[in-house]
Amino acid sequence: MMLSKHRLSIFPALLLCVLIGGCRLDAQPTRLELHDLTTGRTLAGARILQSLRGVRLILMGEHHTSMSHHADQLRVIRFLDEQRIPIVIGLEMFRQNQQEALDRWVAGEIDEVDFEPIFLNNWNFPWKLYRDIFLYAREKKTPMVGLNVSGDITRRVASRGFASLSEEQRGELEGVTCNVTREYRDYIRSAFSAHDHSGMNFTHFCEAQLVWDAAMALHAVRYLENHPDRVMVLLAGSAHARKMGIPFQVRSRRPIPLAVLLPYTPKIFDPDTVTTAEADFLIMP
Repeated sequence: MMLSKHRLSIFPALLLCVLIGGCRLDAQPTRLELHDLTTGRTLAGARILQSLRGVRLILMGEHHTSMSHHADQLRVIRFLDEQRIPIVIGLEMFRQNQQEALDRWVAGEIDEVDFEPIFLNNWNFPWKLYRDIFLYAREKKTPMVGLNVSGDITRRVASRGFASLSEEQRGELEGVTCNVTREYRDYIRSAFSAHDHSGMNFTHFCEAQLVWDAAMALHAVRYLENHPDRVMVLLAGSAHARKMGIPFQVRSRRPIPLAVLLPYTPKIFDPDTVTTAEADFLIMP
């Protein structure tokens, strides 16, 4: 299914109403500045909307344990919400088969005490790091969608390779193939340089990361095709969010306009260390 032209009209209309003063913004709008890696300029307000005009998928990278990175993600979500942009939050942190729990959380049918164990069953990092984002989504009734595959699949591919998957597991990955190119191997080696790969078959590790990227891309594409009124804000680890990760897999499937945002982090994600080959914008502190 190809994307119809009206699906790309969300940002231009909102940009116009902001520029002419026809949109009602909150009394204290969220402060947000983006460093444009293409032009080297710092953008704010309507200029951000202009730069994101037509974008339907916004990928925001993170270091999972960085509270400031999650705060930056929430600032972007709030900013878009204040502009009345209909967003959905896509999550690396949740498996697709756990969507019912996410829907119940957003609907207010599960309290925090009961939801935290569900979150931890999906993700290996503390709830408190993501809590504000999840609470905001529930408060605003912003849809959240799980994009990931089961941990059993990832672990099996990482330890034994893609070829070891059972027929049932391959069924969960319908539409996902695993062709680790030399370019992708080099990217993974660089992007995950801080990880300890000792004792691990690096080819299998690359296959696991590729399956992860491809599955999340496929699930994101399908959601956007079925919800033409939504812009997806996708939260994922920086190695997955960068252009050689999920974005490459998205573009290999559909020509969906997208943008990659990384949180400004001195000597890691800054104008001297990140290029347009990896991202489009840095979220400024």
